[in-house]
Amino acid sequence: MAPLDQTRKASQKAASEDMGIASRLLAWYDAHHRDLLWRVTPVAFARGVRADPYRVWLSEVMLQQTTVEAVKAYFRNFVEKWPTVEALAAAPAEDVMKAWAGLGYYSRARNLKACADLVALRGGHFPDTEAGLRELPGIGAYTAAAIAAIAFDRPAAVVDGNVERVMTRFYSIEAPLSEAKPEIRALVEKLVPQARPGDFAQAMMDLGATICTPKRPRCMLCPVREDCSAILSGDPERFPVRLPKDDKPLRRGAAFVAERADGAILMRKRPEKGLLGGMTEVPTTGWTARIDGATTANAAPFSADWRRAGQIGHVFTHFALELEIFHARVNGDAPSGHFWSLAHEISGEALPTVMKKAIEAAIPGATKRPKGMQ
Repeated sequence: MAPLDQTRKASQKAASEDMGIASRLLAWYDAHHRDLLWRVTPVAFARGVRADPYRVWLSEVMLQQTTVEAVKAYFRNFVEKWPTVEALAAAPAEDVMKAWAGLGYYSRARNLKACADLVALRGGHFPDTEAGLRELPGIGAYTAAAIAAIAFDRPAAVVDGNVERVMTRFYSIEAPLSEAKPEIRALVEKLVPQARPGDFAQAMMDLGATICTPKRPRCMLCPVREDCSAILSGDPERFPVRLPKDDKPLRRGAAFVAERADGAILMRKRPEKGLLGGMTEVPTTGWTARIDGATTANAAPFSADWRRAGQIGHVFTHFALELEIFHARVNGDAPSGHFWSLAHEISGEALPTVMKKAIEAAIPGATKRPKGMQ
């Protein structure tokens, strides 16, 4: 047989195997997919129902570096408040930040609002290609691919952490994950079928989330186990290969919880730019990701009978933080740049998790939603 014919036959065989993997994965997804609020099920898809690009986009932004379980309640709240991208665009930015509080990575919320504003100007229509989607605020390569595939049925390679784990195991990729990403994407591109690429993307993610898990993967239930290189080697958990992590620096500071006689708490808004930009906080010392802040009551924003209320810890992406918490009961007007948040309003403030921890250390239960409030 001529070398050219051999090359062509090998290429056809590889393509056939890739399609077989996709077919098995889609069949598994049809039977075992997760039911999620933002999804169109395989049965509905077969009937001609298509995903709402707004809901797909919203879910994908929320899911960045956050778990599905954590996102469910936030997603439900958002679509009840703002059922369309135009409604979200019309909402005050402060209300969006309040609804986002607790999800973390607050730059995502600011980009979410900016993106909604821009899409609303386009008549509420999202671009239907990866290139067009990437021109929108806050939409990177992964999110653009996910929206293109799931909302518009484009044959895009959708690669999140779950997919990376599946692929590094399936092909026993020995390169550290940080170096292997281009190879993983190229391999996914080969597997993406022309029919149902959105369902294929979601099947890959579901496989990683429910079967090919980081610890104790359920390999016997995997629909592509017969071709998985890591199963054949007998050590799937070795993949993906990761380089040792550097220890995060520890920063220190103090937070001051001033409480009025009626239960109101003194707060202020953080600058729009930077860490926790635009969020609400109690007064703190000048800690950042790079420097410590003062840790004693002497650094309080004003004189009061400040009493130590404990210490809290919080881990950000690039550093860990320890805050000394001080509590005082005070009266009078709020200082310039501050405001009093009434007791029944505190739970609705745009408080990041670290600030909720600080307030709870001083006044247990203060950030919880009052009974009877929805």
